[in-house]
Amino acid sequence: MAESVFDTFYSKFVETIQDSDLVHFEHELALSLEHHFFASKHGRKDEWDQSIAALPNVKTDNYRFDQGTVKIGDSTELEIGLSEFEDQLKRFMPWRKGPFDLFGSQIDTEWRSDWKWDRIAPHISSLKDRQVLDIGCGNGYHLFRMFGAGAKLALGIDPTLLFFYQFQLLSRFLPALPIHLLPLRGEHLPSFGQFDTVFSLGVLYHRRNPIDHLTELLGFLAPGGEVVLETLIVDGDRSTVLMPTDRYAKMSNVWFLPSTDALVVWMHRAGFKNVRIADINQTSTQEQRTTQWMNFHSLSDFLDPSDHNKTFEGYPAPKRAVIVADKPG
Repeated sequence: MAESVFDTFYSKFVETIQDSDLVHFEHELALSLEHHFFASKHGRKDEWDQSIAALPNVKTDNYRFDQGTVKIGDSTELEIGLSEFEDQLKRFMPWRKGPFDLFGSQIDTEWRSDWKWDRIAPHISSLKDRQVLDIGCGNGYHLFRMFGAGAKLALGIDPTLLFFYQFQLLSRFLPALPIHLLPLRGEHLPSFGQFDTVFSLGVLYHRRNPIDHLTELLGFLAPGGEVVLETLIVDGDRSTVLMPTDRYAKMSNVWFLPSTDALVVWMHRAGFKNVRIADINQTSTQEQRTTQWMNFHSLSDFLDPSDHNKTFEGYPAPKRAVIVADKPG
Protein backbone atom coordinates (compact mmCIF):
# COMPACT_ATOMS: atom_id res chain seq x y z
CA MET A 1 0.00 0.00 0.00
CA ALA A 2 1.43 3.38 -1.02
CA GLU A 3 2.12 5.86 1.75
CA SER A 4 -0.66 8.42 1.92
CA VAL A 5 0.31 11.95 0.94
CA PHE A 6 -2.26 13.10 3.49
CA ASP A 7 -0.42 11.29 6.27
CA THR A 8 2.85 13.12 5.70
CA PHE A 9 2.28 16.60 4.25
CA TYR A 10 1.06 18.36 7.39
CA SER A 11 3.88 17.15 9.61
CA LYS A 12 6.35 18.48 7.03
CA PHE A 13 4.47 21.77 6.94
CA VAL A 14 4.60 22.11 10.74
CA GLU A 15 8.32 21.31 10.75
CA THR A 16 9.13 24.02 8.24
CA ILE A 17 7.05 26.83 9.82
CA GLN A 18 8.71 26.63 13.23
CA ASP A 19 10.81 29.70 12.48
CA SER A 20 7.90 31.77 11.15
CA ASP A 21 4.97 33.53 12.80
CA LEU A 22 2.65 30.90 11.32
CA VAL A 23 3.65 28.55 14.12
CA HIS A 24 1.22 30.48 16.37
CA PHE A 25 -1.68 29.30 14.18
CA GLU A 26 -0.66 25.65 14.03
CA HIS A 27 -3.53 24.45 16.24
CA GLU A 28 -6.20 26.43 14.36
CA LEU A 29 -4.95 25.18 11.00
CA ALA A 30 -4.90 21.59 12.23
CA LEU A 31 -8.53 21.92 13.36
CA SER A 32 -9.55 23.41 10.01
CA LEU A 33 -7.92 20.53 8.15
CA GLU A 34 -9.59 18.00 10.43
CA HIS A 35 -13.05 19.54 9.99
CA HIS A 36 -12.94 20.55 6.34
CA PHE A 37 -10.48 18.23 4.66
CA PHE A 38 -9.58 15.00 6.40
CA ALA A 39 -13.23 14.34 7.26
CA SER A 40 -14.20 14.46 3.58
CA LYS A 41 -14.15 11.52 1.21
CA HIS A 42 -11.78 11.69 -1.74
CA GLY A 43 -12.61 9.30 -4.59
CA ARG A 44 -9.18 9.23 -6.26
CA LYS A 45 -7.03 9.51 -3.13
CA ASP A 46 -5.66 5.94 -3.23
CA GLU A 47 -5.01 6.13 -6.97
CA TRP A 48 -3.05 9.37 -6.65
CA ASP A 49 -1.16 8.13 -3.59
CA GLN A 50 0.03 5.15 -5.62
CA SER A 51 0.97 7.37 -8.55
CA ILE A 52 2.97 9.70 -6.27
CA ALA A 53 4.79 6.71 -4.73
CA ALA A 54 5.71 5.41 -8.19
CA LEU A 55 7.47 8.63 -9.21
CA PRO A 56 11.28 8.68 -9.41
CA ASN A 57 12.85 9.10 -5.99
CA VAL A 58 15.11 12.04 -6.74
CA LYS A 59 15.80 15.41 -5.10
CA THR A 60 17.28 18.25 -7.07
CA ASP A 61 18.89 21.57 -6.22
CA ASN A 62 18.56 22.48 -9.89
CA TYR A 63 15.49 24.69 -9.90
CA ARG A 64 14.58 28.15 -11.13
CA PHE A 65 11.43 30.10 -10.28
CA ASP A 66 12.23 33.56 -11.66
CA GLN A 67 11.26 32.91 -15.28
CA GLY A 68 7.97 32.23 -17.05
CA THR A 69 8.40 28.47 -16.95
CA VAL A 70 8.91 27.08 -13.45
CA LYS A 71 11.90 24.78 -13.87
CA ILE A 72 12.63 21.81 -11.61
CA GLY A 73 15.46 19.41 -12.37
CA ASP A 74 17.20 18.28 -15.53
CA SER A 75 16.60 15.21 -17.70
CA THR A 76 20.07 13.87 -16.81
CA GLU A 77 18.88 13.44 -13.20
CA LEU A 78 16.09 11.00 -14.10
CA GLU A 79 16.64 7.24 -13.85
CA ILE A 80 13.77 6.55 -16.26
CA GLY A 81 13.07 7.70 -19.80
CA LEU A 82 11.35 11.02 -20.43
CA SER A 83 8.42 9.33 -22.18
CA GLU A 84 7.78 7.04 -19.20
CA PHE A 85 8.07 10.01 -16.83
CA GLU A 86 5.56 12.02 -18.85
CA ASP A 87 3.13 9.10 -18.72
CA GLN A 88 3.39 9.28 -14.92
CA LEU A 89 2.77 13.04 -14.92
CA LYS A 90 -0.28 12.67 -17.15
CA ARG A 91 -1.96 10.57 -14.46
CA PHE A 92 -2.51 13.93 -12.73
CA MET A 93 -4.23 15.60 -15.67
CA PRO A 94 -5.72 18.06 -16.28
CA TRP A 95 -2.84 20.46 -15.68
CA ARG A 96 -4.45 23.89 -15.68
CA LYS A 97 -1.89 26.38 -14.23
CA GLY A 98 1.70 26.66 -15.41
CA PRO A 99 3.87 26.19 -17.47
CA PHE A 100 6.40 23.85 -15.87
CA ASP A 101 9.62 22.23 -17.01
CA LEU A 102 9.97 19.12 -14.86
CA PHE A 103 13.21 17.25 -15.54
CA GLY A 104 12.94 18.24 -19.20
CA SER A 105 9.26 17.41 -19.53
CA GLN A 106 7.47 20.53 -20.81
CA ILE A 107 4.04 20.71 -19.14
CA ASP A 108 2.05 22.99 -21.43
CA THR A 109 -0.85 23.88 -19.17
CA GLU A 110 -4.30 25.22 -20.09
CA TRP A 111 -3.48 28.66 -18.70
CA ARG A 112 -0.40 30.68 -19.56
CA SER A 113 -0.19 31.73 -15.92
CA ASP A 114 3.11 33.43 -16.67
CA TRP A 115 1.23 36.01 -18.73
CA LYS A 116 -0.91 36.87 -15.72
CA TRP A 117 2.18 37.19 -13.53
CA ASP A 118 3.83 39.46 -16.09
CA ARG A 119 0.79 41.77 -15.93
CA ILE A 120 0.77 41.81 -12.12
CA ALA A 121 4.46 41.97 -11.18
CA PRO A 122 5.22 45.57 -12.30
CA HIS A 123 2.41 47.00 -10.15
CA ILE A 124 3.05 45.43 -6.74
CA SER A 125 5.49 46.04 -3.94
CA SER A 126 8.70 44.03 -3.98
CA LEU A 127 8.15 40.58 -2.47
CA LYS A 128 11.69 40.41 -1.13
CA ASP A 129 11.65 39.06 2.45
CA ARG A 130 7.85 39.28 2.62
CA GLN A 131 5.37 36.72 3.94
CA VAL A 132 2.92 36.04 1.13
CA LEU A 133 -0.50 34.35 1.10
CA ASP A 134 -2.21 33.21 -2.12
CA ILE A 135 -5.92 32.39 -1.80
CA GLY A 136 -7.19 30.02 -4.51
CA CYS A 137 -3.65 29.21 -5.62
CA GLY A 138 -4.48 26.22 -7.85
CA ASN A 139 -1.50 23.89 -8.11
CA GLY A 140 0.90 26.53 -6.77
CA TYR A 141 2.45 27.90 -9.96
CA HIS A 142 2.29 31.45 -8.65
CA LEU A 143 3.64 30.35 -5.24
CA PHE A 144 6.85 29.30 -6.95
CA ARG A 145 6.98 32.62 -8.83
CA MET A 146 6.42 34.54 -5.56
CA PHE A 147 9.26 32.66 -3.89
CA GLY A 148 11.39 33.28 -6.99
CA ALA A 149 10.64 37.00 -6.55
CA GLY A 150 12.14 36.93 -3.06
CA ALA A 151 9.32 36.00 -0.67
CA LYS A 152 10.59 34.42 2.55
CA LEU A 153 7.34 32.45 2.97
CA ALA A 154 4.74 31.61 0.29
CA LEU A 155 1.57 29.95 1.59
CA GLY A 156 -1.16 28.88 -0.82
CA ILE A 157 -4.74 27.90 -0.07
CA ASP A 158 -6.86 25.79 -2.44
CA PRO A 159 -9.43 23.08 -1.64
CA THR A 160 -9.20 21.18 -4.97
CA LEU A 161 -7.74 17.74 -4.36
CA LEU A 162 -6.09 17.41 -7.76
CA PHE A 163 -4.26 20.73 -7.32
CA PHE A 164 -3.06 19.61 -3.90
CA TYR A 165 -1.58 16.44 -5.43
CA GLN A 166 0.02 18.32 -8.31
CA PHE A 167 1.71 20.62 -5.81
CA GLN A 168 2.87 17.65 -3.72
CA LEU A 169 4.24 16.04 -6.89
CA LEU A 170 6.26 19.15 -7.74
CA SER A 171 7.47 19.62 -4.17
CA ARG A 172 8.52 15.96 -3.92
CA PHE A 173 11.56 16.67 -6.07
CA LEU A 174 12.67 19.82 -4.22
CA PRO A 175 14.56 20.40 -0.98
CA ALA A 176 12.58 21.77 1.97
CA LEU A 177 11.50 25.26 0.93
CA PRO A 178 9.14 27.73 2.65
CA ILE A 179 6.50 27.14 -0.06
CA HIS A 180 3.32 25.41 1.12
CA LEU A 181 -0.19 24.60 -0.05
CA LEU A 182 -2.97 23.83 2.42
CA PRO A 183 -6.12 22.17 0.99
CA LEU A 184 -8.59 24.60 2.54
CA ARG A 185 -10.80 27.52 1.56
CA GLY A 186 -10.10 31.10 2.55
CA GLU A 187 -13.13 31.11 4.84
CA HIS A 188 -11.61 28.20 6.80
CA LEU A 189 -8.55 30.22 7.84
CA PRO A 190 -7.93 32.26 10.97
CA SER A 191 -7.58 36.03 10.59
CA PHE A 192 -3.79 35.86 10.55
CA GLY A 193 -3.24 39.62 10.54
CA GLN A 194 0.40 39.12 9.62
CA PHE A 195 0.92 38.66 5.88
CA ASP A 196 2.76 41.41 4.01
CA THR A 197 1.08 40.61 0.68
CA VAL A 198 -2.12 38.69 0.05
CA PHE A 199 -3.12 37.55 -3.44
CA SER A 200 -6.62 36.62 -4.59
CA LEU A 201 -6.45 35.76 -8.28
CA GLY A 202 -9.65 34.54 -9.90
CA VAL A 203 -11.61 33.92 -6.70
CA LEU A 204 -13.94 36.86 -6.04
CA TYR A 205 -16.52 35.98 -8.70
CA HIS A 206 -16.84 32.46 -7.27
CA ARG A 207 -17.91 33.80 -3.87
CA ARG A 208 -21.62 34.24 -3.11
CA ASN A 209 -20.77 37.22 -0.90
CA PRO A 210 -17.87 39.20 -2.40
CA ILE A 211 -17.74 41.64 0.52
CA ASP A 212 -17.13 38.74 2.90
CA HIS A 213 -14.20 37.69 0.74
CA LEU A 214 -12.71 41.18 0.72
CA THR A 215 -13.11 41.38 4.49
CA GLU A 216 -11.29 38.04 4.88
CA LEU A 217 -8.42 39.33 2.73
CA LEU A 218 -8.16 42.42 4.93
CA GLY A 219 -8.01 40.20 8.01
CA PHE A 220 -5.12 38.14 6.64
CA LEU A 221 -2.95 41.22 6.12
CA ALA A 222 -0.60 42.87 8.58
CA PRO A 223 -1.21 46.60 9.13
CA GLY A 224 0.12 48.41 6.07
CA GLY A 225 0.08 45.19 4.02
CA GLU A 226 -0.89 44.97 0.36
CA VAL A 227 -3.67 43.03 -1.34
CA VAL A 228 -3.46 42.02 -5.01
CA LEU A 229 -6.88 41.15 -6.40
CA GLU A 230 -7.61 39.84 -9.88
CA THR A 231 -11.20 39.19 -10.92
CA LEU A 232 -13.65 39.19 -13.81
CA ILE A 233 -15.21 42.58 -14.51
CA VAL A 234 -17.66 44.22 -16.90
CA ASP A 235 -17.69 47.68 -18.39
CA GLY A 236 -19.85 50.28 -16.64
CA ASP A 237 -20.04 52.85 -13.88
CA ARG A 238 -19.97 52.49 -10.09
CA SER A 239 -23.51 51.08 -10.05
CA THR A 240 -22.84 48.35 -12.68
CA VAL A 241 -22.72 44.74 -11.47
CA LEU A 242 -23.57 41.72 -13.64
CA MET A 243 -25.13 38.70 -11.93
CA PRO A 244 -25.63 35.90 -14.49
CA THR A 245 -29.09 34.34 -14.44
CA ASP A 246 -27.53 30.86 -14.64
CA ARG A 247 -24.12 30.21 -16.19
CA TYR A 248 -21.35 32.53 -17.32
CA ALA A 249 -18.98 31.16 -19.99
CA LYS A 250 -20.51 27.76 -19.14
CA MET A 251 -19.44 28.12 -15.48
CA SER A 252 -22.23 27.62 -12.95
CA ASN A 253 -20.37 29.10 -9.96
CA VAL A 254 -20.02 32.71 -11.13
CA TRP A 255 -21.99 35.17 -9.00
CA PHE A 256 -20.99 38.83 -9.35
CA LEU A 257 -19.00 40.64 -12.05
CA PRO A 258 -18.63 44.33 -11.07
CA SER A 259 -17.31 47.21 -13.07
CA THR A 260 -13.92 48.45 -11.92
CA ASP A 261 -15.60 51.55 -10.44
CA ALA A 262 -18.00 49.36 -8.45
CA LEU A 263 -15.13 47.14 -7.32
CA VAL A 264 -13.23 50.16 -6.02
CA VAL A 265 -16.30 51.12 -3.97
CA TRP A 266 -16.54 47.56 -2.60
CA MET A 267 -12.90 47.61 -1.55
CA HIS A 268 -13.21 50.96 0.20
CA ARG A 269 -16.33 49.72 2.00
CA ALA A 270 -14.41 46.58 3.10
CA GLY A 271 -11.74 48.79 4.71
CA PHE A 272 -8.96 49.09 2.13
CA LYS A 273 -7.26 52.36 1.23
CA ASN A 274 -5.19 53.59 -1.71
CA VAL A 275 -7.17 51.38 -4.10
CA ARG A 276 -5.77 51.51 -7.62
CA ILE A 277 -6.52 49.73 -10.88
CA ALA A 278 -3.28 48.18 -12.10
CA ASP A 279 -4.35 46.35 -15.25
CA ILE A 280 -7.37 45.46 -17.40
CA ASN A 281 -7.11 42.66 -19.93
CA GLN A 282 -9.57 40.64 -22.01
CA THR A 283 -8.66 36.95 -21.78
CA SER A 284 -7.57 35.56 -25.14
CA THR A 285 -7.81 32.05 -26.53
CA GLN A 286 -4.01 32.03 -26.62
CA GLU A 287 -3.81 32.56 -22.85
CA GLN A 288 -6.44 29.91 -21.97
CA ARG A 289 -6.66 26.94 -24.31
CA THR A 290 -6.77 23.19 -24.74
CA THR A 291 -3.38 21.41 -24.75
CA GLN A 292 -2.17 17.82 -24.58
CA TRP A 293 -1.92 18.32 -20.81
CA MET A 294 -5.49 19.67 -20.53
CA ASN A 295 -7.52 18.11 -23.31
CA PHE A 296 -11.00 19.17 -22.21
CA HIS A 297 -13.03 22.17 -23.37
CA SER A 298 -11.40 25.54 -22.78
CA LEU A 299 -12.08 29.21 -23.48
CA SER A 300 -12.79 28.93 -27.22
CA ASP A 301 -15.61 26.51 -26.37
CA PHE A 302 -17.07 28.94 -23.82
CA LEU A 303 -17.42 31.87 -26.26
CA ASP A 304 -20.01 32.68 -28.91
CA PRO A 305 -18.60 30.93 -32.00
CA SER A 306 -19.61 33.87 -34.21
CA ASP A 307 -18.40 36.62 -31.83
CA HIS A 308 -15.55 36.04 -29.40
CA ASN A 309 -16.42 39.28 -27.63
CA LYS A 310 -19.39 37.45 -26.11
CA THR A 311 -19.72 34.34 -23.99
CA PHE A 312 -21.73 31.34 -25.12
CA GLU A 313 -24.67 32.81 -23.17
CA GLY A 314 -24.37 36.26 -24.75
CA TYR A 315 -22.66 38.08 -21.86
CA PRO A 316 -19.50 40.18 -22.37
CA ALA A 317 -16.48 37.90 -22.88
CA PRO A 318 -14.15 37.40 -19.90
CA LYS A 319 -12.29 40.59 -19.04
CA ARG A 320 -10.09 40.71 -15.95
CA ALA A 321 -8.84 43.55 -13.80
CA VAL A 322 -5.96 43.64 -11.34
CA ILE A 323 -6.62 45.86 -8.32
CA VAL A 324 -3.93 46.69 -5.75
CA ALA A 325 -4.81 48.22 -2.36
CA ASP A 326 -3.44 48.65 1.14
CA LYS A 327 -4.59 47.82 4.63
CA PRO A 328 -4.45 50.88 6.89
CA GLY A 329 -1.36 50.89 9.10
